[in-house]
Amino acid sequence: MVVILRLLIGVLRNCIMSRGRLEAEVILLRHQLNILRRQSPRRVQLNAFDRAIFVCLYRYFPDIGNAVAIIGPETVTRWHRMGFRAWWRWKSRNPGGRPKIDPELRDLVRRMCEENPLWGAPRIHGELLKLGFTVAQSTVSKYRLRGRRPPSQGWKTFLRNHADGIAAVDFLVVPTLTFESLFAFVILGVGRRNILWIGVTTNPTAQWLAHQITEAFPWDTAPTFLIRDNDCAYGAMFTRRVRSMGIRDRPIAPRSPWQNGYVERAIGSIRRECLDHMIVWSEAHLRRVLKEYTSYYNAHGPISACRKMPHIDDPLSVAAASSPATSWADFIINTVGFSFRNGQPSNKKGKQRDGT
Repeated sequence: MVVILRLLIGVLRNCIMSRGRLEAEVILLRHQLNILRRQSPRRVQLNAFDRAIFVCLYRYFPDIGNAVAIIGPETVTRWHRMGFRAWWRWKSRNPGGRPKIDPELRDLVRRMCEENPLWGAPRIHGELLKLGFTVAQSTVSKYRLRGRRPPSQGWKTFLRNHADGIAAVDFLVVPTLTFESLFAFVILGVGRRNILWIGVTTNPTAQWLAHQITEAFPWDTAPTFLIRDNDCAYGAMFTRRVRSMGIRDRPIAPRSPWQNGYVERAIGSIRRECLDHMIVWSEAHLRRVLKEYTSYYNAHGPISACRKMPHIDDPLSVAAASSPATSWADFIINTVGFSFRNGQPSNKKGKQRDGT
């Protein structure tokens, strides 16, 4: 507003000034402008009001463009054309037209697009008609989200879809009473998280591992993929045996045990729930203990692939699921007195917990 008042006062003052005085003032202003052009940056920042003044002067005095110094004449012409388009765009706007839909219905259309990316406008329109909304299909096409491709499945979804044909293997090292090391070869089915096979040895060679794979998977039950680490025990003989059985060998990256997390978690369960509570005497003792634990784990243990739901034919799991004790601490307390051999709680521990 102050700038406009200054311009108006300057115009009125020029009307009463002599021509010589005006020419001298113009020369002085031009000289000052030349000085500022030498010291100012190359590109001058102008606001909308400055552009409007240049456009108005250019409209009434087209030849004044030669006197412009801080900007080019083509710039003023471009501004004038932009103003012309904006004016006619505003003047030819459509004040009427189809009424807008409610914001709740518009949000519902967008929510259906987000939650169902594969649905198109006809499917969403049909679902809205079922819900009692009277809306045209063209309106749904107008307000639905665009530019989204069908989502590609992630690695977690891919693994879940192919879990029934994947097996994971790894070693479990167990110290004995005489400070010897025993190696347990654990084979886990990723689909149901069941322990398919556990072999025990003191020297895991490639020949022994190939024999364990043959014993674990008969020819008609071999998985499609086998996930393992890069242990040197998996030699050429093991690789040839796996390929001859139609199994695709998939070693994980070096120093990346998280890529074989299912069998790593199963081995951790074996340690926490079984081996950490006893001392292994010999190879036969470890083989017998792991056999009993495998029967317990596959029949009564919690299975993450089934969303931790109990087996229908397992009364112990059904009773544990219906009891209020659902934490890991309660689970450990309830399984301390469990006999892996008989598949039922021992009487001695049960009496002590009951206080009798």
